[in-house]
Amino acid sequence: MVLRRALQVIMVVTLALAGAVQGGVSSARTGDAGRQLLFYNHAYGVLDRETADAIEHSAYLREFADFQVRTTTGSGGQTWTGRYLMGRETYLELFGVGDLPGKDGTLGSAGMGVSTELKGDLVTVLARLREQGISDPVEFRQTRDFGDGVPVPWFDAVFTTDQYDLFGTWGMEYRPEYFADPRGNTEPAAHPGDVGRERYLPDAYRDHLMRDVTGIRLAVTARDLANTVPLLKAGGFAVRSLEDGGVVAKGGGTTLRFDAVPIDQVGLRQVEMSLNRPVSYRHEERIGHSTLAVGPGPRAVWTFDDQDRPASR
Repeated sequence: MVLRRALQVIMVVTLALAGAVQGGVSSARTGDAGRQLLFYNHAYGVLDRETADAIEHSAYLREFADFQVRTTTGSGGQTWTGRYLMGRETYLELFGVGDLPGKDGTLGSAGMGVSTELKGDLVTVLARLREQGISDPVEFRQTRDFGDGVPVPWFDAVFTTDQYDLFGTWGMEYRPEYFADPRGNTEPAAHPGDVGRERYLPDAYRDHLMRDVTGIRLAVTARDLANTVPLLKAGGFAVRSLEDGGVVAKGGGTTLRFDAVPIDQVGLRQVEMSLNRPVSYRHEERIGHSTLAVGPGPRAVWTFDDQDRPASR
C-alpha cells in the first residue's frame, strides 16, 4: 500500500491527505525513552515496464511468496494497482512506470512505511520529531474503500515534510476501526493496544518460502535522505552515517541501507528476505532487469539492475 506527498501522497500510495493524526501531541510517555516505536512495514519501488510486467506474470513468484496483484482505493477515491509479496509482518510493493500519477510514477521513485506495534505510539513519535526540531510534521489519515463505497479509516500517518524529490518515508499507525471491520480480514489483538503488522497481514505466507523482508537497499537523493533520517531516529532505529554520504538504519530485525545519489540514479536496489525454512540449494530466477537468488540457507536476495532509464540511453 500506501502513500504521500503534496501531499499528494507521495508514495506508494499516492494517497491523498485526508486528515490528521488525532489525539494531539504530548510529551513522550514515561519509559518510552530509547524504546523502538516504529518498525519496517513495507517499501515500494517504481520499475521499468519490462521488469514490472515480468514480476506480474512470474509463475515462480507465486510459488516463492504470497504474491498478489491488486487494486486498492484510498482516500478521495484514488486508486493504485501494485504487485505485492506478503510476509508474516512485512511486505514489498512494486509498480511499473506510470502506475502511479505524476512524479510518483517516475522510474526510480520509491517510498517506505514504518509502523507502530502499540496503539498511541505514533503520538510519541511526533513528540520525538519535535524534539529534533521538526516543528511542523505533516499528519494525515488514510482510508480504504473495499469496493462498496463505504470507506473505513485505515491508518494515521506522518511525514517530516511535504517537499521531496522521488522518495519519502512515513510513520504510520493502523486504526482500530480498520481492525474492527470484517472486510479487512485481520486477526484478533494478541494483547491490549495491539495494532501490529502481524495482526494486519494474512497468514498465507506459511504456504510459501518467503517469510519476511529483512533488508532494503535504496538509492535516494541527499535531500530525501535528510528528510528520512529524523523519522527513523524518532522511531528508535539505530542510525549510522557512512563516509560516502549514505546511511544504515537497524531495528526490529530489519536493516535499511540508503545510498545518496544524483536524482537520475535513484531507485530500489536490493531486497533481502528470510525464508520459512532453509533450502539446500541456490536458485537464481531472472525477472526482467532483476535477479532473485534463493538460498542456500534461510535467506533470499533480490537484486535490481540498472533499469531502462531514458537518460542513460
